[in-house]
Parts: sequence; C-alpha cells; structure tokens
Amino acid sequence: MSVAENIIKIKKDLPANVKLVAVSKFHTADTVREAYDTGHRIFGESRMQELSEKHQQLPDDIEWHFIGHLQTNKVKAIIPYTHTIHSVDSWKLFAEIEKQAAVFEKPICCLLEVHIAKEDSKYGFSFNDCRQFMEQGEWKKHKYAYIGGLMAMATNTEDETLIRKEFKNLKSFFDELKANYFSEDDSFSEISMGMSGDYKIAVEEGSTMVRIGSSIFGNREY
Repeated sequence: MSVAENIIKIKKDLPANVKLVAVSKFHTADTVREAYDTGHRIFGESRMQELSEKHQQLPDDIEWHFIGHLQTNKVKAIIPYTHTIHSVDSWKLFAEIEKQAAVFEKPICCLLEVHIAKEDSKYGFSFNDCRQFMEQGEWKKHKYAYIGGLMAMATNTEDETLIRKEFKNLKSFFDELKANYFSEDDSFSEISMGMSGDYKIAVEEGSTMVRIGSSIFGNREY
C-alpha cells in the first residue's frame, strides 16, 4: 500500500482520543508530503538537522514533534518550530528548553521520558528520579516549558506479556503524578507509548499518543 493508504488505515483504526505521530525520520520531504496530503499534520523527527531541513521544505501548519535523544546544545536550534519534545530525560535538558523557549516566548510541551524497558541502552528517568524532582517543585517555576505528560519505549521483544506490563506500569505512574501534582492541570494529559510493533497493546493500556514510522513509510530512505 502507499504512504497515504497506510496512514489513512492506521488513523481509522485508532480511537478518537489517541493522537498519531507519523515518524518521518530518515524519509524525504516528498514522502512526508504524501502523508500531509491526506490531512495529517503531526510528524516526528529525531535529528536536529533533518528536522530543520524538512521544516523549511514543508508547510508551516505541520506540528513537529522531536522524538529522539536531545542534547542540550541542540535545543536552541529546534525551539522555533517544535511543538512537543518527547525525550526530556534530564532536569538539565528541561531547564535548557525553558531558557530557549523564553527567548521566543513560546510554550513547549515536554514529555518526561521514563525508563520502563529491560534494556540499559534506553534513555529515561526511573520512577523514583521523577518522584524526587516533582517533589522538589523547581518545574513549577517554568513559564514556557511545561510538563505535558510521559513518554516511554517498551522492551524490544516478542513477549507481549512483558510489553503489556511495561505499558501498564507507565499508565499507573502517569495516574500517580496526575493525582499528586496535576489534578487541576489539564495540560498534563499525554501518555506517549507505542510504536509500529506494539502500538495496539499500548492503546489498550491507555496510550494517548502513538509514534508510528515503518508501518506508514516503510523502511528508511536515507
């Protein structure tokens, strides 16, 4: 099937409350345009330079999400055209996002990346690290970079029982933070979990945002 057919089929199968981030990394601007022309507007990139190039080549109404590991020295470059950053994995990074967002007086939705997988190679906070930071309360001083929810990647495995357990744990932790710190804050609302191989399980376990690349665009182009 074509890119357009793929994205239409996936969106049709997703519940109305689940956003689709079409992961366009390693695919050309022309390929992204095929998905855009179906009416889709949310795309995810993982490299600063690639995001910058596509932003210049594609329509201004695209909502760009940064989903890759982000170094603090790259934040300044992506702030002007980024809506959401899924990979906030340190408080130093979160502070830098606030600093650069303030320059543009632009709100940036930040998802805290939580480590739930059985793989050391994955980034992210532990549950306890998150709890400690929330308790300290420094995040409340931010005016532009706000905590919009959580993001995580499950273990890369065929064991669906393990994947489901990891997603269930993230949803439980989201509910804990919501109750303790964001009960009156509607902006803390996103659970970004689920990719091409496991997004159906993620949706069943409470995901509000899935990041799907290969099931839409096929294998990487460059």
